[in-house]
Amino acid sequence: MRKYGKYGVTGAIVLSIWSGDAGAQAQAPAGLGPMEFGMTLKQLVESIEKVEQLISRCMREQGFEYFAADYETVHAGMKSDKHVPGLTEEEFINKYGFGVATMYTGLPPQLESGHSPAKVGLGERNVQVFKSLPARDQAAYNRALLGDGLSFAMALETENLSQTGGCTRKAVEQVFQPQQLKSDYYNPQNALINTDPRMKAALRKYAAEMKKAGFDYTHPDEVEPDVRARLAALTSNGTMPIEKMSPEQRAGLAKLQDYERRVAAKDYKLQEELFTPVEQQIQRELFARKVK
Repeated sequence: MRKYGKYGVTGAIVLSIWSGDAGAQAQAPAGLGPMEFGMTLKQLVESIEKVEQLISRCMREQGFEYFAADYETVHAGMKSDKHVPGLTEEEFINKYGFGVATMYTGLPPQLESGHSPAKVGLGERNVQVFKSLPARDQAAYNRALLGDGLSFAMALETENLSQTGGCTRKAVEQVFQPQQLKSDYYNPQNALINTDPRMKAALRKYAAEMKKAGFDYTHPDEVEPDVRARLAALTSNGTMPIEKMSPEQRAGLAKLQDYERRVAAKDYKLQEELFTPVEQQIQRELFARKVK
């Protein structure tokens, strides 16, 4: 489900459990945590630090400088997804949708002048390293770091490590489990939540309401990935700058941006109405007295 605010729905549940505000119903299986990829907070921090060290080593082997980002830097990139200063999340959604096609430039994240969670997650020192390189070396640097994929922070936030490449991919392969690297990986926490009768009822209503609005989605997890896939198909997997697009491609991008705003607004409204209270209650029951 969608993450909210500074910590996200999951983070809010973690804080409430630490505060003792949780009932004791069904418990999550041993080893399952409430964070991304079913990790505990400790596991998430350790995984981020290991991956970043491996990325740094891989980049050095290819002749480039890369400073391993700490947890706070990567997490800042994750948190900045769908958040810009001065806008609430709802205002962001109404203006930018998911911030996918609506904020697309085709530029490397380090050269983005506007809102860029990927740039934040890379850390300022790495951004400056990139900017100091000649243009031809910048392209080689990002091929080594990212391939044609997402930054580590964005892959974590979207829980889709299959979209990583370059040294980032090589690093996550050494830290995460093979099944977590697949495009069809599904967080076991979310799988547990989705099997709850209360969530099943909410999902049925969600699908019906989305269909009434003209959108063919049965689960919120389907919406943003679909927009990303449409954008990738339109922009040669995100490698085509807007200024190099044909008039037809620009028209296609504008159409996708309009679609993104409309579908994101409807998705947000339904998640607020149907899922937030149910998901929070189920998470409290699953993770009560299990957070460490």
